[in-house]
Amino acid sequence: MNTFDKAQPRLLLSSITLAVLALMNSATAQEMQRVEVTGSSIKRLATEAALPVSTIKAEEFAERGMTTLADVMMALPQSASLAPSNAGSGTNINLRGLGVNRTLVLLNGRRLANEAISDGYANLDVIPMSALSRVEILRDGASSIYGSDAIGGVVNFITKRDFEGASVTAQYIQPEKHGGGDEQRLTLTMGKGNLAKDGWNVYASVDAHRRSRLAQKDRAELSSAELLTSIGRAPTLGSGGNAMPANFTTATNKTAQNPYFASGCVAPYSIIGGKNTCILNNQEYGTALHENEQITFYARGTKRFNEDHTLSIDYMRGQEFIRAARNPTNAVAVNGVNAILPSSSKWYPGGAGGVPAVAGLKGEPLTVTWAVADYGVAVQKDKQVNQRIAVADENRFGEWDVRSGLVIGWSDRENYYDNGFFTGQGLLDGLKSGALNPFGLQDQAGRDYLKSISVDGQKNRDSRSTFTGVDVNASRTLMALAGGDMALAVGADIHRDTTRDDKLAIQNSVTYLNSTASHGEGARNVYAAFAELDMPLTKQLNVNLAVRDDYFSDFGNTFNPKASFRYEPSKQLMFRGSANTGFRAPTLFDAYGYRLPGATGKTSAKWDDPLLCPGGKPGVAGTGTALPGFVASEVCNVALPKQVGSNADLQPEKSRGYTLGVVLEPVKSLTLSFDYWNIRMKDMLANLPEQVYFLNPEKYQSLIVRNPDRTINYIRNVTMNLGGQKAAGIDVSATYDFPRNDYGNFKVQLDGTYLTQFDNQLEKDSEFVSNVGRFGLASNGTTSSFPIITYRWKHTLKLGWSKGDWSAQMTQNYNSSYEDQNLVAQQYWRDIESYKVWNLTTSYKGFKNIQITAGITNLFDTNPPVTNHSGYSNGYLSSAASPIGRSFNLRGTYNF
Repeated sequence: MNTFDKAQPRLLLSSITLAVLALMNSATAQEMQRVEVTGSSIKRLATEAALPVSTIKAEEFAERGMTTLADVMMALPQSASLAPSNAGSGTNINLRGLGVNRTLVLLNGRRLANEAISDGYANLDVIPMSALSRVEILRDGASSIYGSDAIGGVVNFITKRDFEGASVTAQYIQPEKHGGGDEQRLTLTMGKGNLAKDGWNVYASVDAHRRSRLAQKDRAELSSAELLTSIGRAPTLGSGGNAMPANFTTATNKTAQNPYFASGCVAPYSIIGGKNTCILNNQEYGTALHENEQITFYARGTKRFNEDHTLSIDYMRGQEFIRAARNPTNAVAVNGVNAILPSSSKWYPGGAGGVPAVAGLKGEPLTVTWAVADYGVAVQKDKQVNQRIAVADENRFGEWDVRSGLVIGWSDRENYYDNGFFTGQGLLDGLKSGALNPFGLQDQAGRDYLKSISVDGQKNRDSRSTFTGVDVNASRTLMALAGGDMALAVGADIHRDTTRDDKLAIQNSVTYLNSTASHGEGARNVYAAFAELDMPLTKQLNVNLAVRDDYFSDFGNTFNPKASFRYEPSKQLMFRGSANTGFRAPTLFDAYGYRLPGATGKTSAKWDDPLLCPGGKPGVAGTGTALPGFVASEVCNVALPKQVGSNADLQPEKSRGYTLGVVLEPVKSLTLSFDYWNIRMKDMLANLPEQVYFLNPEKYQSLIVRNPDRTINYIRNVTMNLGGQKAAGIDVSATYDFPRNDYGNFKVQLDGTYLTQFDNQLEKDSEFVSNVGRFGLASNGTTSSFPIITYRWKHTLKLGWSKGDWSAQMTQNYNSSYEDQNLVAQQYWRDIESYKVWNLTTSYKGFKNIQITAGITNLFDTNPPVTNHSGYSNGYLSSAASPIGRSFNLRGTYNF
């Protein structure tokens, strides 16, 4: 069997007991050792297989040109993870497209504290990549075994069991094209002691990684005005929004104007918009990739008292900085008072400041929509620190293998105004006094004034989540059956989760982000008991039964069974399958996060207010016409106020799933596997997707809350219990080792997923809508505003070669074509082309203690797919593809 299928587990059981999968060789012969196989509480032969698990060894990270765990997750055919190009929360994993809250992430078989704000998933960026031995991905739903958040599957990051000596690795990635996006990595691992000889080992690893910001203008061809126009998203569709120079209206004339429109606006800050206005130049301010820095530390000590008793203690600390850049600060209304420029200001059109006069103005105050370009992009710094201490004891008492553990984890997240943020009232006061010029860059007095109202460097949010858990389980054989010994495992675990999230008072003053000070906190205790019975009924047939009973202190009791089988009529043929039920309680944020009476942000895409900008095509921004008395840039083709946050009325969601697979070895060097999977959910916890409010405004009018003047106060978009989801597909794996020859060893491997169903139901008892291969109405509670990408087919193809000290690998990552969102005029409707990227690496280990790997990522310089989706203002699918282009990768390792 191939690497992906040979080490399959028979059944998962607890959130406790994922441990080391090992094949141990004796001095005289290769003998199979009974060990704890990933996902079960019962020790068995490592070659036995029942459930579909994918294994990626740490060596493959370098062989496939991967530099971060985000690369690993994006390459998984079973993953619908979003590229962390614009993610402020780091990297997460989304198996089957069911949502990051439904994929369980473990480190050495035990949990970490979740990302601190949403407290519903782990940020993979804080996991120590340099200390990893392998990553194992269970592609089978496992909430009946691990707990409430494993409906989509489990990803277990397994560190090295021990390490002797010292090793240092340096890596550099340089894009071929100019601009940012370059990466550097430096790791150091040191260890002492040999478990087999000395009975102990201690090692530590530190890993530092940095990626520079890639500005949108560094890849201007990906979002040029010509390209955006060709897909129905022409930049000039916008009019009258915040820009530099500012657009303005008066009390009697609501049609926006700009004193510099006639001269072409002011490059590079703005470009000509519609209806005599200037608009902000997204090419100048857009960000393709945010700056990202990671430093992780991992230390492990292990004491082996005898063959059966081992005690280990490990400590992890992962730290990440993400600097998220957005458009320059906008001067927005404060407490209902707009940004006003009086005629007394020298910057009034036609005044002493040199701003061109505008015909028809008679000294009336101007309401300005202004972007403060002087400081460039507005940057927020997000700092995350995740720490964990884990103690694990493995022992044997009589006939029982007993394993117990303690985990203490805490995750902190802080957000800072890093550059270009000002108090909203300060901006309004500066316009009123004449200190600030909304129609150009500031003079020295204006720069001094901006500095005086700057909030750069100040913390605006502070959050913490914790996880504390203890566990114990014991397993033993019971009796002999025709196929081997029946085995039993029983156990229990208790853990406590807490969350606290504080938006600090300064957010009330920085009105640009439309955020308000708030506080949310919550906690829950979970008590679980579980049992597993493994029955080798015959030499060919094995059946495994498991049950888990969980009690949630805030949502009550749930009982979930699971059954699996493995039938192997011959060495060349094996059948396997499983069935389970699941239960997922709301995350702590969903249930106890902040709750505010008004807007907490803005929509991720621009829309026409269906009441105040009517007459257009539903859901197609920029096609409506503002009603008399309303400013077009405030009600048409604009980001609208949105309310997100927790919901006290949420109830748990439930699921059921099954898998059925076959593994074949028709010839000695060829292995094939096909696994069908099927998952059903009801009462799904999610947010309504933005577009439904505008495609069917009458149906959702109760969720569009308006002010007395009929403008939108906010669109209610908190987490709700929606309808159901039906997801199904086939995982395909094939491996072929070519006969050895004088040219070296050749191997080809294909791993893919074919999606047969991905149907969503927005409300209970409503119609299910298919989202396979299209931008449908899918929403599953992920933290990103980007939609889930449900490709019909996705695969990774690997072509490997080795001879002597040389080896090479070419890898193709492929996503099938996709129906675009097409909320544009019909002549622009289109499909997104298939996306295939080839990576090539070559390694040499002929030098003493040195290994060198060189490679080319995106060998053929393939551009990311073009999309007309309203959420992708840059015009390409940034959540599923990299804008970097071809880049060169050099990695060197020296072992002391």
